[in-house]
Amino acid sequence: QVQLVESGGGLVQAGGSLRLSCAASGRTFSGYTIAWFRQAPGQEREFVASISWTLGYIYTSDSVKGRFTISEDYAKGTVHLQMNTLKPEDAAVYYCAASSRNSIYESRPGLYDSWGQGTQVTVSS
Repeated sequence: QVQLVESGGGLVQAGGSLRLSCAASGRTFSGYTIAWFRQAPGQEREFVASISWTLGYIYTSDSVKGRFTISEDYAKGTVHLQMNTLKPEDAAVYYCAASSRNSIYESRPGLYDSWGQGTQVTVSS
């Protein structure tokens, strides 16, 4: 089972950008779907975007489409989430998740096997 290490969160002003990274540990991402979720206080964990490591297909939720982009870096074995034009409502703990069984359209967090520790994104207005 792949282990996930996230990085890149922080504090940014509204309209700014951040890039989150999710690195694989223990094995590569080959054959995995990797997804980003986010969870704000008192809210359910929300699907953000996903990517098929092997095929490169991506799927992005409507709530962030046009502002967030998921991508992969084969050389570094890392998945990135580029977040632009951030809004205060984007503030949350962002989690990287992975599964070898899911398609990119799987948005239910319970069906992902591996999770990172989470990284905090704070957006000031």
